[in-house]
Amino acid sequence: MNALPTFTTLGSGPTVLMLHGIGGGNRAFAPQVETLAGAGYRAVAWDMPGYGRSAPIEPYTFKGLAQSALDLIDALRCDSVTLVGHSMGGMVAQELIARRPDRVNRLVLCGTSAAFGKRTDGRLAEGWAQQFVAQRTAPLDAGQTMEQMAQKLIPQMVGPGALPEGLRLAEFCMGNVPPSTYRRALDALVTFDRQHALAEIHVPTLLIGGEFDRVAAPSVMQMMAATIPLARYAELAGMGHLMNLEAPEAFDQLLLDFLREPAPTRRPDLH
Repeated sequence: MNALPTFTTLGSGPTVLMLHGIGGGNRAFAPQVETLAGAGYRAVAWDMPGYGRSAPIEPYTFKGLAQSALDLIDALRCDSVTLVGHSMGGMVAQELIARRPDRVNRLVLCGTSAAFGKRTDGRLAEGWAQQFVAQRTAPLDAGQTMEQMAQKLIPQMVGPGALPEGLRLAEFCMGNVPPSTYRRALDALVTFDRQHALAEIHVPTLLIGGEFDRVAAPSVMQMMAATIPLARYAELAGMGHLMNLEAPEAFDQLLLDFLREPAPTRRPDLH
């Protein structure tokens, strides 16, 4: 049995569990933890297995990562949570709700996709995924540190309107990711494909994209929103892939507005 992942928590009320991306950690949601706690929610941000002080899991798969998140939900003693997943964390969220839909009452997917490096027929998109992994690991192979990688990569991932303080926090988070974990997470990333499960998500869902996101393009997230029955899409102008740190106030307002909305009814069947 794997150890419970570490996490940070603040506030009391309905639980919002935040799952960070491949270059993150619990501090990648620091602005949202503070905002949500102040608005009457129990804000929880985990360290994905292998990140922070969370023990790694073996094998390092989306099934295992989803189970780790479920173990944390059990430990928090709540029947269901609102899941907020960014990038790879959004994929973990999709895996979790596909396996245990009863444990999620609302879903927020940010800068993510339903598959990685695959076309809609499930085939690899001309080796793009493998090229992505090779490009991301090449600096490590050449002897660079995660800190050096972060200083180069983070500025390339954001939009022109990004808050400088947000970039510094993003660089700090990525710089503290263990290289071995980063490699294992990349290997897992290219296996993800939950495209056919989108239509089975039946909780209120908000998808948040960044206008200049080149990792999870707005068009991809719009297609996801069109497939999920109770979903809507919102876009942050001038922002890129790290939208919750680039524009924390605008992001938090979208999040709070969504959490306060009454649950929508299902779209009518037009067939």
